[in-house]
Amino acid sequence: MHPDAANLWRGPRWALAVLLAVLGMLGPFSIDTYIPAFSGIGAALGATPVEMQQTLSAYLFGFAFMNLFHGALADSFGRRPVVLTGLAVFTLASAGCALSQSVGQLVLLRALQGLSTGAGIVVSRTVIRDVFPPSQAQRVMSQVTIYFGVAPAVAPMVGGWLFVHLGWHSIFWFLTAVGVVLWTANFRLLPETLHPSQRQPFNVRNLMAGYWQLLSSPRFMLLALASGVPFNGMFLYVLAAPAFLGEHLHLGPTQFFWFFILTIGGIMGGAWTSGRLAGRIAPKRQIRHGFLIMLAVGLVNLAANLLFAAQPWWALPPIGVFAFGWALMVPVVTLLVLDLYPERRGMASSLQACVGSVANGLVAGVVAPLVMHSTPALAAASLAMLGVGLASWIGLHHRWPEIGHSVAEG
Repeated sequence: MHPDAANLWRGPRWALAVLLAVLGMLGPFSIDTYIPAFSGIGAALGATPVEMQQTLSAYLFGFAFMNLFHGALADSFGRRPVVLTGLAVFTLASAGCALSQSVGQLVLLRALQGLSTGAGIVVSRTVIRDVFPPSQAQRVMSQVTIYFGVAPAVAPMVGGWLFVHLGWHSIFWFLTAVGVVLWTANFRLLPETLHPSQRQPFNVRNLMAGYWQLLSSPRFMLLALASGVPFNGMFLYVLAAPAFLGEHLHLGPTQFFWFFILTIGGIMGGAWTSGRLAGRIAPKRQIRHGFLIMLAVGLVNLAANLLFAAQPWWALPPIGVFAFGWALMVPVVTLLVLDLYPERRGMASSLQACVGSVANGLVAGVVAPLVMHSTPALAAASLAMLGVGLASWIGLHHRWPEIGHSVAEG
């Protein structure tokens, strides 16, 4: 924590949570906002579906790659400069996207957007732990998760409305305006939470030593896997939504919202409960509760899909319950990751985000196409994703039983 943490943020805790949540939402929000306009952008720029897919791939690649470095930069130069620079680059890249005259230009500028937006989600986590002791940090992290759950629902609606009424350029002008507002808000409100005495030297030798320290740590890697991989138990269904909802459950496009309501409701409910439990029970107990919920509903979901033909009334709720369990435990695991090496919180947040991004990419590019043809296969793959995280947590708990045993207030 910052030695003068009590004086860094004098406003209400929820206001800081909103500021940091919006920072964290920027990455996924700028993905989902333009997806409804895919076909329109392709037609306007004369781009093939494959070329349009490259605009998404370029963004995701840039996002995942730069996640490795945002935290290290924040550990050396401070939290504010990294956030403000990232927002400035995002704003300029968004304006460039709006002015693009070819799909090649759009691919390049989407990659630039991806390189910049990771700063928000990586640095926001470190700011929380810089300012608040563990139990309060868990409450703020839970509030951030609640707000974060809104982005996937709101973004496509905003993008769809803008595309229909104002054309595809308006989506990127809207993102430009979002960037301006966020830069101004963070310039005025976001405190510098990294004390000068805690800054890391910015040189290749020190950076390599830091990456090696974290990547060679079994505790760090097991915690990163425990937090990042189970998310894909529900993300798999999001990726397979057209096949799962349309082909298997025979829902019309206007009925897809039930799936997103249940999933987002589960995330928000789990995060709210996590915040309520902060400081009341040991972190490891809360993590165990989250994993038990996900395991129980995952097994029931697999059995039901093996025995019966999938029906919406019973096939959708398990995904929402799974999301609840994930959101219940992930704020706690994230804080355990950040507290392993307090002097390198930014780098730890970067690498944790990178592990999650790699897992998401593998599921999107390899797992989802292999299993979306069958609801039992989807259920089995979802359970397997949970299994990776659960095995990681059990292995960690067995070797280092003291982790998460109590809430330290340092």
